[in-house]
Amino acid sequence: RQMCIRDRIYGRNYDMAVKKRRCRYIGAALAAVAAAGMITGCNGNADAESKGSVTESTVRETESFVPEVAGVYEAEEGSFIGNVKADSEKPGYSGSGYAAGFSADSDGCGFEVEIKESGFYDLVFTTASNGGYKENYVTVDGQSVGNLVSEESTFSDTSINRVYFEAGTHEVTVQKYWGWIYLDKLTVQTSEPIDEKIYNVSAQLVNENATESTKRLMSYLTDIYGKNILSGQYCDTGQFGKEFAVVNKVTGKYPAVLGLDFIEYSPSRVANGSTSKATEYAESFWENGGIVTFCWHWNAPEKYLTGEWWSGFRTESTNIDLAKIMNGEDEEGYELLMQDIDAIAQQLLILQEADVPVLWRPLHEASGGWFWWGASGAEAYKKLYILLYDKLTNEYGLNNLIWLWNGQDAEWYPGDEYVDIIGEDIYPGEHVYTSQVNKFLEAVDYTDGKMVVMSENGCVFDPELAKRDGAMWGFFCTWGTEFVAKSTSIYAYSEQYTEKDMLKKAYDSDIVITLDEVPNLKEYHIK
Repeated sequence: RQMCIRDRIYGRNYDMAVKKRRCRYIGAALAAVAAAGMITGCNGNADAESKGSVTESTVRETESFVPEVAGVYEAEEGSFIGNVKADSEKPGYSGSGYAAGFSADSDGCGFEVEIKESGFYDLVFTTASNGGYKENYVTVDGQSVGNLVSEESTFSDTSINRVYFEAGTHEVTVQKYWGWIYLDKLTVQTSEPIDEKIYNVSAQLVNENATESTKRLMSYLTDIYGKNILSGQYCDTGQFGKEFAVVNKVTGKYPAVLGLDFIEYSPSRVANGSTSKATEYAESFWENGGIVTFCWHWNAPEKYLTGEWWSGFRTESTNIDLAKIMNGEDEEGYELLMQDIDAIAQQLLILQEADVPVLWRPLHEASGGWFWWGASGAEAYKKLYILLYDKLTNEYGLNNLIWLWNGQDAEWYPGDEYVDIIGEDIYPGEHVYTSQVNKFLEAVDYTDGKMVVMSENGCVFDPELAKRDGAMWGFFCTWGTEFVAKSTSIYAYSEQYTEKDMLKKAYDSDIVITLDEVPNLKEYHIK
């Protein structure tokens, strides 16, 4: 059981087990064994076209791909850990039975897998759930590859895609997280090559009236997409705050992207004395050559707060019913939400007046349900998202926004006409440096022709693995506090999630762009 440390800053310290991601493929494929001959890249120049490229062997066009089965492994013949044992009472299994008994934290089932040729493989697990949605850990040679999702009561398949294996023998283990599944078998099959066309995305913004600076930024982002990855870091005190300072202390460089939050501008927090300088920090960073992204942990209106006022963005701390608001049953609630939007619009107008383009990520992580804007389901959420787009774009004339959608489930996608970029927030644990390619490809498949970024992350992934795997995220943006900085008065780097050597490797890589390598975006060509 893991705690989401990121949310302690907002009083949101709760069991990750409540995070029921309603998607078929969860977690990220990783390297089971590090690729031989991997080296740390050197710094390149600031030209968008000059810093590395995705290898032809990793990303290439494919037609009518048919996977080759490398092996089928029956769970009842695997190695059992703890309470797991073979069973045969539930119908529909293959072989002579299945593995059951995933009830204690140490319980697991291992498969000894033989790989004849190094390359990418999909791990296809046949499982059934013993009571609704379940997630369980999967590791390869002791390294996490993400979570296995089981939801159907009958035996069905779930895949973790593009796991890189060296030729040889490997141990694939399913270990209890939520438990309560029946594990029938593991099928290992070759992965479909990635089509290089996924990186051919348009620089055309959904807002036809976008400012020139906003168009220049989007042009730059699309120029480097598939070639480079922008470094990013959340820091609520701006470029010269703790998180940026400790990153610079370790790497000698600064992130290219500054992540900020409009949370303290929420009227229900202002009413309780909150203040913020996030808008000023955004202006300053843009003037210093950086790129700004904003999220908004939207504190619900005071009427709906049932817990501590400072946790009013959490579902469990509110009684707001977004479905009733959006279908007209709660007219007062609608007006209160409009007043909240007005408050944030004023800050965005200040940034527009200063000619600061913003990677704008509202209503994030909605499908998880842990924020109130996702607690009433996909339809209510999409209505709010579209309303927010219309109000900010057409009523307030905010033309400096690049709309970064972060709903994290295809069923929650509001439509191409409201989305410029797709973002995924990924917190895989501690010292997990994999590329998260499985989640990258899932996001690519939400629609056609949209850039995909890692809008939040816990660990900084290894850029060499991202290049090898074909998971060239547009940028990453590590969350603040314990994810990079120790909670001490002295600015000190925390290795709890990303070790110093890996952080330095990432920031030194010729794949990753840091602040000093960002070109002059005020003069960048418009595509």
